[in-house]
Amino acid sequence: MPLVAANGVQVDAEVHGEPGAPVVLLIMGLGMPAALWPDPVVQTLTGAGYRVVTFDNRDAGGSTRLDGMPVPNVLRAIWRALRRQPVSAPYTLDDMAADTVGMLDALGIDRAHVVGASMGGMIGQVIAARHPRRVLSLTSIMSNSGNPERRIAFGRWKALRAIIHKPPPPDDHEAVVQHLMRVFGVIGSPAFRHELESMRPLFERVARRGLYRAGTSRQLLAILATGDRRPLLQGITAPTLVLHGADDPLVPLAAGIDTTASIPGSRLEVVPGMGHDFPPGLMARVAARIAEHCRSAEPAARSLEAPVA
Repeated sequence: MPLVAANGVQVDAEVHGEPGAPVVLLIMGLGMPAALWPDPVVQTLTGAGYRVVTFDNRDAGGSTRLDGMPVPNVLRAIWRALRRQPVSAPYTLDDMAADTVGMLDALGIDRAHVVGASMGGMIGQVIAARHPRRVLSLTSIMSNSGNPERRIAFGRWKALRAIIHKPPPPDDHEAVVQHLMRVFGVIGSPAFRHELESMRPLFERVARRGLYRAGTSRQLLAILATGDRRPLLQGITAPTLVLHGADDPLVPLAAGIDTTASIPGSRLEVVPGMGHDFPPGLMARVAARIAEHCRSAEPAARSLEAPVA
């Protein structure tokens, strides 16, 4: 993956598909490198005629790791957020959105269909709100609006505890794989638990790419410090699809419903049996639905570009 300069950081990005094709930008979630995107998602989208861009967010994978910044007390920050008190952070989702737009600039990409999972969905929402001209469509997957209401903002404590649990040393790849197996065994899709072992190659790829605990903590603070995004989301004009698992233990379905209510004209599709992961048994359906949404948004995008008679 080549490094590109964007917004003062180096972003590790990869482009899949044919040059000149419309672009789908995939934004990954908390602490995870782009390696977690399942191959069937990328392959379905390139097969549908799209160029797909994947990348590591700042403080993850091969992108800039902000080692000079402090490692936050995550539990204290969560407690403050639960009490609706302000949370300070080295950077916010706005900075991460600016990284992403800067990466598109560096790659010479003017507009893209934006697809984000979990924290990636939050970043995608900010891009769609603050940079509307750059966004052909938005797909927000298993994400939220920043609404601080407890039943919307946080899922089950067991799931939250799993994602903030200290990972093993990054150079012990097998231990990292086992850690990811445990985490996704908790936050993953209940109806597809039997597929967890088949996800091992994906976790092995993530382990080779590397987990970075301090970066994950700072990214979580970025979410908490950004706060309630609902007023911002009211300004999104891109055609928006909200995909959410019916059984997500980490970001509850109520968050997907609330996100849909916050984005004018957006549509919610609830995926039965899906949790906070991408199980192989659902990938064909999810990827096909993303491609369908992108195609349906393109006539509207072309009409906006058409010259006035």
